Amino acid sequence: MFGTTSVVVAVTLWVLIAFSVTTWTIVAMKGRLQWQLGRLNRAFSKAFWGAHTVAEAETVAHDGAGPLARVCQAGFQALRDLGKDGEHSLQFTGDRKDVLESSLRQQIQKEQHRLESGLMILASIGSTAPFVGLFGTVWGIMHALQDISRAGSASLDVVAGPIGEALVATAIGIATAVPAVLAYNYGLRRARLFIAEMEDFAANLMRVAMKASLNVKRGK
Repeated sequence: MFGTTSVVVAVTLWVLIAFSVTTWTIVAMKGRLQWQLGRLNRAFSKAFWGAHTVAEAETVAHDGAGPLARVCQAGFQALRDLGKDGEHSLQFTGDRKDVLESSLRQQIQKEQHRLESGLMILASIGSTAPFVGLFGTVWGIMHALQDISRAGSASLDVVAGPIGEALVATAIGIATAVPAVLAYNYGLRRARLFIAEMEDFAANLMRVAMKASLNVKRGK
């Protein structure tokens, strides 16, 4: 595969191999990360909703790890700041529910950025790898035709070798792009599922927080 006499084609092949290594590295890292986050979310959700009081739930949130735990920590932090600085800080001016919702939404957006990190690299590799391979093929064919012209022969045994060698670049480009596109689509779907899970959790947390706040005002 690397016996080509064209430096450009050889460089193209090495670029495609670098793309492939990058793709599989990201796939391995994201796959392991998503498995860990799913496990942490399940454990935290079970512990949090198993708490008997809001104070116990806050302790669980403080000791928890993972996206759901960080969303919950942001919510409780906003509630503490409202009680402490609500009348003095511009950041916490407004309705209690709106401030809590804004804090939760901001944390979810931060988690979304973490979940989607690396996916744009996969998308870029998936969209550019076939064209990189095609460039190598076109250049290789041009180089092969020049060699054939200098040899002064256009027989099948002279043409087939260099042209077949050039087409390898397109094949490798496609073979590199397909896993990258599949990994991007799967990673994006998993990220959206995590985001939906966090949004559902945030909605339930707001309901619990508002109910607890109402009970405090009533003196229960």
